[in-house]
Amino acid sequence: MELLDAAFSPVNLLPTLLLMIMLVYWVFVMVGMIDIHIGDFHLDLHADGHGDGIDVSVLNNVLAFFNLGHIPLMVFLSFLILPMWILSILANHYSGNSTVWLSFAFLLPNFIVSLFVAKFLTMPFIKVFKALGKDHDIDEVVIGKMCTVLIAASEDRTGQASIKIDGAPLMLNIRTTAGKMIEKGKSGLVIDYNSDKNIYTVEPYEI
Repeated sequence: MELLDAAFSPVNLLPTLLLMIMLVYWVFVMVGMIDIHIGDFHLDLHADGHGDGIDVSVLNNVLAFFNLGHIPLMVFLSFLILPMWILSILANHYSGNSTVWLSFAFLLPNFIVSLFVAKFLTMPFIKVFKALGKDHDIDEVVIGKMCTVLIAASEDRTGQASIKIDGAPLMLNIRTTAGKMIEKGKSGLVIDYNSDKNIYTVEPYEI
């Protein structure tokens, strides 16, 4: 009862609500109402090559550092929100805090610590999801398929594309063949895969 009282107290209410949302999500996954990849997304950021905007490759490196791209987004968020909830309960309890505004101040360091905890906790799952991909021969299925570009790509700039496999969207990191550029919204043909860099080679191709 003390834990429930603490969880639903105003100072811990936000982390508790996030945890409840994740629990509902996993219930829906287990009963087959939604797919585990339903929360996956693409970041529509594009640098123009003249110093403006954000370099997609930098963003991809940051996401990869926290294992995003190797595991589904919702799996990562689950391992992020759980330690956030635990740290919120402990921080407010041992500090004797009952002020909502101070609890908000705790959230930033809580979030940063939880990010690294989530990185550590999700590391074993990288091999699991990689093995699942191999079991379904995703690389062989993807090559030769048409994709839709979500983030522009070139020979030396990594972009992103979406392709449907058995009706489900799959996100790909892409680059083009030498001297080619493919813009957002265009169609492309997947012709090769670099397993070391996890990048697919796409040839601009309009139907």
